Amino acid sequence: MRHLITTDDLSVEEIEALYEEAESYLRKPPPKLLQNRLVITLFFENSTRTRSSFEIAAKRLGADVVHLDVAKSSTKKGETLYDTAANLDAMGPDAIIVRHAQSGTPYQLSRHVGCAIFNAGDGAHAHPSQALLDLFTMRRHFGRDLRGRKIAIVGDIRNSRVANSNMRLLPRFGLEMLLVAPPHFLPDSDLPATTDLREALEWADIVMSLRTQTERHAHPIYASLKDYAKDYCITKDRVGERDILLLHPGPVHRNIDIDDAMLADPRCKVLEQVKNGVAVRMAALKRLILANG
Repeated sequence: MRHLITTDDLSVEEIEALYEEAESYLRKPPPKLLQNRLVITLFFENSTRTRSSFEIAAKRLGADVVHLDVAKSSTKKGETLYDTAANLDAMGPDAIIVRHAQSGTPYQLSRHVGCAIFNAGDGAHAHPSQALLDLFTMRRHFGRDLRGRKIAIVGDIRNSRVANSNMRLLPRFGLEMLLVAPPHFLPDSDLPATTDLREALEWADIVMSLRTQTERHAHPIYASLKDYAKDYCITKDRVGERDILLLHPGPVHRNIDIDDAMLADPRCKVLEQVKNGVAVRMAALKRLILANG
């Protein structure tokens, strides 16, 4: 594995090895395995969780981290993205972590640099480290064998790179999936789907709620997000006493995606996902950077 562009870049065996390392990082402070290594973060879209998670992961392993302020970069002066990447690569980084609104950008960059490229989200295409931390969180709760577990993904699935990556990754580990959304939020997929949230809650062991990504909608679909929430918000009343695991990649629209009561419920593991994300990204950074020399 030279780059992490999609979850398909990792075999099941490589993912198992990453998770063993991530578990060790949660148990005790890690050694400074990336001391004197350089990691550059290049975010063309706003990010709080993912950028901070990658930067903390790199620093905990001893790496130096440089964030390129895209608003002040030469791309704003007309320099192409590929020339920016080539110039950064000439400075000798060990990894570049990229987020971009255009699907396929991290893959294209990987063809122009000699260091490892980490896809931190490209358009609606993929967000591999998020899917990896989601699966890791499920395994920590249910155990390593997830075969036969049922997960319902709820929300703006068509526009979600998180959903796309999970739809690729989770079936490889034996999970059954159900897509839950209004018709205009459902992607073209062979996976089973429903518009009925209550039906999904009755069926699922795990519910993954997604943010409604209005910035990716060409035209308004709902008059307001409150109208969407009437049918698809994960509420305490709808969940009841069901024994489910509730996940969300963040940022959460409170009382639109998940209500306040469920966010405070012990069945909700959103903050645990954030904690696990640092450990999983540490394992991935260490493996790729050291593997690339």
